[in-house]
Amino acid sequence: MNKCLKNIDIKNKVVIIRCDFNVPLKNGKIIDNTRIVKSLETIKYCIKQQAKTILLSHLGRVTTEEDKKDKSLKPVAKELEKLLNEKVTFIPQTRGEEVENGVKNLKAGEVLLLENTRFEDIDGKKESGNDKALGAYWASLGDIFINDAFGTAHRSHASNVGISSNIKTSGIGFLIEKELTALEELNCPDKPFIVILGGSKVGDKIGVIENIVEKADKILIGGGMAFTFLKAEGYEIGNSICDNEHLSFCEKMTKKYPDKIILPVDFRVTSEFSDNTKVEEKDIDELDFNDMGLDIGPSTVEIFKNHLKDAKLVLWNGPLGVYELENYKIGTDKVLKYLAKNDIKTILAGGDIVAAATAAKVEDKIYHISTGGGATLEYLEGKVLPGIDAIK
Repeated sequence: MNKCLKNIDIKNKVVIIRCDFNVPLKNGKIIDNTRIVKSLETIKYCIKQQAKTILLSHLGRVTTEEDKKDKSLKPVAKELEKLLNEKVTFIPQTRGEEVENGVKNLKAGEVLLLENTRFEDIDGKKESGNDKALGAYWASLGDIFINDAFGTAHRSHASNVGISSNIKTSGIGFLIEKELTALEELNCPDKPFIVILGGSKVGDKIGVIENIVEKADKILIGGGMAFTFLKAEGYEIGNSICDNEHLSFCEKMTKKYPDKIILPVDFRVTSEFSDNTKVEEKDIDELDFNDMGLDIGPSTVEIFKNHLKDAKLVLWNGPLGVYELENYKIGTDKVLKYLAKNDIKTILAGGDIVAAATAAKVEDKIYHISTGGGATLEYLEGKVLPGIDAIK
């Protein structure tokens, strides 16, 4: 069991929090502040407890000096000040005298944000490669380490594993605590337990399917990956996307679990990957060689709803169509709204389906929305998450 923040005495201590401020930026402005908002509970708690708080986070990938220009966390510091209604001191360095003086001058209840941890990747990937000296240096700045960045929990970085390996006291923040509490329900789920899998490639989900198929009552498959399963069943899929490398896996799964794997029976198809070409609705056995399926059809939506109506728990990863195109978001939207309207307990895992729920304005009616796509998938595969395992 991981030690949680509320069980650690942090008063007047220097607390280092690894946050996930990896927010989308455009022209130096934050487009979506969701990840910052999700971090507030932990930061506010530390302020209230009169801790001296140091915040660390990465932002995007940084491989060259040029990348630094639009990857600074300075806009995050400004947004944090606004959301917290507290001063946030920003230091545009990741280590050195300015950082050390900033920490030294921290008073109880104050917050300090250091520059993007991946600025350390320019010289030999010290952050993402978990450089021992860097992890030890960051650990030396504080008394307690709190990991609250679930989005990087599946990575062994200097700013999570490196710090926790070099500091006496470490634990998890409220965000990670909520993530783990929700995801742990999947270990012994209430029945019926229905899994919805979308996205494009089967290869990305093999581990998830193998680990969860015995627990699930049904696995509803949509998105581009459905066509690999259908081709393995002998259907003509036209120009639809197909993960040919994993046809044998799909064939094996449908033969072994014929009553569990539920595939689409119809699609919204077109001739090109575009919103500007004619859209038709066709049953799976009507697809021509030049048809491209980009969304599940109305009959499939109804079949999926029928399987979901009595569900006690639903896990959903990946949209059911090409959600970024207006003509092919219909299936995903209808199933999302059905789950929300009927108050069916649902866990959304992965950035694309979370974005779809936000766009459909149903996110406040979903039981749990995971902030970490990659971390969630690896958890569902049964893998160890290094960023959390290191602080047990």
